[in-house]
Amino acid sequence: MIDQNKIDEILKKFDLMQNNLNEEKDSEKYVLLSKQFSDFSPIAKAAKVLNDLYLEIESLDEILEDDQSEEEFKKLAENEKHQIKDNILENQTKLSILLLPKDEADSRNVILEVRAGTGGDEAAMFGADLFRMYQRYSDINSWKFEIMNLSENSIGGLKEASANISGKNVFSKLKFESGVHRVQRVPITESSGRIHTSAATVAVLPEAEDVDVNIEDKDIRIDVFRASGPGGQSVNTTDSAVRITHLPSGIVVTQQDEKSQHKNKSKALKILRARLFEVERSKINSERAEARRSQVGTGDRSERIRTYNFPQNRLTDHRVNLTIHKLDRILTGELLNEVINELILVDQEERLKNLS
Repeated sequence: MIDQNKIDEILKKFDLMQNNLNEEKDSEKYVLLSKQFSDFSPIAKAAKVLNDLYLEIESLDEILEDDQSEEEFKKLAENEKHQIKDNILENQTKLSILLLPKDEADSRNVILEVRAGTGGDEAAMFGADLFRMYQRYSDINSWKFEIMNLSENSIGGLKEASANISGKNVFSKLKFESGVHRVQRVPITESSGRIHTSAATVAVLPEAEDVDVNIEDKDIRIDVFRASGPGGQSVNTTDSAVRITHLPSGIVVTQQDEKSQHKNKSKALKILRARLFEVERSKINSERAEARRSQVGTGDRSERIRTYNFPQNRLTDHRVNLTIHKLDRILTGELLNEVINELILVDQEERLKNLS
């Protein structure tokens, strides 16, 4: 329960932040204070709502304890008090969620990677379905979806693909998408109508800045070669493709979509930086990751998180036992929020339990 002392502490902090912001003359410090003030404002607003509810309870208690109050008036006050108590419980939960420790990466853009898993051509076709789903979902959220790498098979499936998704709070929405996505359907290449099971893996990495990961020249090996695959004849005329190997970690990133070697190198470094940043985040957050294993999953690419059953038009998320019979509308991105919001809600509820 959030008591009056905690409410007072929040409101005093907000007033202090507001005064500091009004008095700040340095432009750089003002920008930083503005960001902090903006981030804290929802917490202060929720605290103010609770404070007002507590004051209403006090006023009603005065009526109920006053021997001069008429019985009819007391009955009305008692009924109103019950309603306000319900509102207090609801708003205490809201404020508790706002006070949960934030994942500092939540506001970041992401690098999305989709790879075909077991299942051959059908896995590649499913990988293409997933990649399009995230592209459409990005459009719905007014996020920028920039394809960085695309490796297709002969029938339009994706062996692997990556994209840079930028916008407001992208990682906070997509971070639970990492893992193995399983599909059950009749492949277009199946003549007997038999249902096949195949899979694709998804990785969602928070985009790293230069200050987050320092990549020294001595730690990487850069190889250039002639691009191959469906990239057009002009792609293959020069050694524009780039392979970067990070020697300390063994991570290898290949980029060949651009005709310019410089652009491919820049994109490859962005992906490498994101992967290294995620490795470092995993080390730092190892204790939190251990706790999360009992919640909505580790985000590990080896963990099966979801099944897409086409004959039944059904999606099942195995981490939260969620089943939705609207798979067609989820794959268009239209209803993907129903799944993502449930994952976020369960994560918040579990973290609240761990705090209590």
